[in-house]
Amino acid sequence: MKHRVFKSTIIVSLGTGVSRVLGLCREVLMAHYFGTSLAKSAFDVAFSIPNLFRRLFGEGALSAALVPVLTKTTAEEGREAAKRLVGQVMTLMGVVLLSIVALGVLGVSLAIEYGSWSERVAAVLPLLRIMLPYAFFICMVAICMAILNSQHHFALPAFTPVALNVVWILVILFLCRRYGSSPGDRIRFVAWGIIVAGVVQLAIQVPGLLQLGLFPRFSLAWSDAKVRRILLLMGPAALGMGIHQVNFFLDRILALWAAGWAPAALTFAERLVYLPLGIFATALGTVLLPTFSRQALHDDPSHMIATFRASLHNLMLLMIPAAVGLLVLARPIVDLVYAWEGGEFDARSGMLTARALAFYAPGLVVFSLYKLLVPLFYALEDTRTPVRVATVMVGLNLVLNVTFVLTWPLEFKHGGLALATVLASTANCICLGVLLQRRIGALGWRRLAGGVVRMLLAALAMAWVVMRVPDWMQALGGVAAGEGKLAQLLGVVAAMAVGVVIYGALLPVLRIGRMRADPIYETGH
Repeated sequence: MKHRVFKSTIIVSLGTGVSRVLGLCREVLMAHYFGTSLAKSAFDVAFSIPNLFRRLFGEGALSAALVPVLTKTTAEEGREAAKRLVGQVMTLMGVVLLSIVALGVLGVSLAIEYGSWSERVAAVLPLLRIMLPYAFFICMVAICMAILNSQHHFALPAFTPVALNVVWILVILFLCRRYGSSPGDRIRFVAWGIIVAGVVQLAIQVPGLLQLGLFPRFSLAWSDAKVRRILLLMGPAALGMGIHQVNFFLDRILALWAAGWAPAALTFAERLVYLPLGIFATALGTVLLPTFSRQALHDDPSHMIATFRASLHNLMLLMIPAAVGLLVLARPIVDLVYAWEGGEFDARSGMLTARALAFYAPGLVVFSLYKLLVPLFYALEDTRTPVRVATVMVGLNLVLNVTFVLTWPLEFKHGGLALATVLASTANCICLGVLLQRRIGALGWRRLAGGVVRMLLAALAMAWVVMRVPDWMQALGGVAAGEGKLAQLLGVVAAMAVGVVIYGALLPVLRIGRMRADPIYETGH
């Protein structure tokens, strides 16, 4: 049976898209009830710790190490050998995670009881104590998702994050809306809701594992050669993911140090960036890891290169206009999504969030490229190279972060943090691209760059027209020229529609190819 990457990407994109849309809905509710308050910023900082473990031990490092080994084990030794390996890995990771979480909760409890902290830190610690156990649940969920992905079962993993957003939204609507006299009180309901969501996400993995006959058995046979191989691959990958996530956490700490509102503004902006990123780039990266792993298993670099080229073309065709559109429509989009009458998200919150979004927007291109480059290294069982590059780039990012925070005006400091992330990510992708070409051969960067330049020209022309849409609508008058939410919606939709038409019309003029679903995407042999 042959699996096509394009078809699988659509499935993952659909699940990821639903999750991202619901995630955006939850952020709209968070903006309405918490705005850019200290409570919201404290929650964002505290929640970044479980997410750090998720990337270290879950969907990032362990997935990168597990998928190639599990794919090879299934192909060469059969399903029963794969099931034994799954049991060994999940038992090991469960013991490690439970130990870390227990020590973490104890440490935070002692810090709360005996420490003397500033108002901002004191707001973070109680939320961290509540949410830290989520690290165990979400890491186990991520391992289950990696197992399913390795068997080319993408639907359940793709839709799993929907559960988090559904629980989150229900907590806000039925608890935060009715109880709590302050944002600080209400945010605790959300923190406890995160734990409930972790349990739900883990529970819904069970049917998929049972269907594949891969439901894990408790096993302490950790000396198995395959387990050691996974750990050896995981170590560098964990370090690489950890570097990125620690850097992300430091961004939040620096933002909290700069201003109580800064982490919240950055989070609201990131949600708008990650919506298009998740719908296609994250989905494509998820599908490509097992695809590249199978191609690497058959020692087929020409197919890997062809798959990479087609995937990059598709990514850039979508992400370049999306990045330009987010840049020129930053404030209208922020006001439309987050600013609702009677909420905590006021005009100042809108200005701060839009400013962060404008600095993040160009990063949509390089963030997408990164999600395409790294699976190639992981499929080649090379988890060290991305780590070495990331280590250098994190140093660059940290230098830029500190420089911008110390030198930029107060209400631009968080924008500097966003810009530093984009610049460091760009340098990271350049280095990975050069090293990858040395590893598997010429990737055709010059030809790809020519297409990217033409796409950028089309996107800039689109932006020039889009920026004039509000003036045209004002000239037309009627509801489109008003101040309400309907007027905002019409304005943004009209601008996007005009942008799509202009961009689409310029593609054939500039000889830019359409989306590709090439036969090379086939992963069966």
